Amino acid sequence: MTAPLRLDVRRGAGRGTVTEMSLDVPSDLGYVGPAVELIADQFQASGGAPPPLLSPRRVRFNLRTALAEALANAIAYGNRHDPRRVVRVRVEVRRDAVRIHVTDDGAGFDPAAVPDPTLPERLEREDGRGLFVLRRLVDRVVFSEKGNSVCLTLRAG
Repeated sequence: MTAPLRLDVRRGAGRGTVTEMSLDVPSDLGYVGPAVELIADQFQASGGAPPPLLSPRRVRFNLRTALAEALANAIAYGNRHDPRRVVRVRVEVRRDAVRIHVTDDGAGFDPAAVPDPTLPERLEREDGRGLFVLRRLVDRVVFSEKGNSVCLTLRAG
């Protein structure tokens, strides 16, 4: 990792408004951890931070793990580690939910075509577990029609 990451934060002015964060992440797996921490730290910052709608445990585990998995998949499978490409992350923090959008520059894929890793014949394989994990960590997983963008939703509570 060479260049520092820059997180843009726009806070809504009124009650019920959205705080939005955006970050461009180079297609290098070395940026995954720093990118996750940069975003997760916003939930623990004081003074004008996003509303504390997610429990510290959900931020510490669910948000961090899901974001890391989505970023790593976008870098490895979407952008194929191409240093000329970036992964765009946009986080919307609302009163009722946090939505994390992760978009790569790749050709996309069909999430319905990913086999269930819990099938007996797939238990020994190491691939195909990322989507399974994402679906258990967050409340909702929605892919774009092209399959190169995912929206992860964590509800408040």
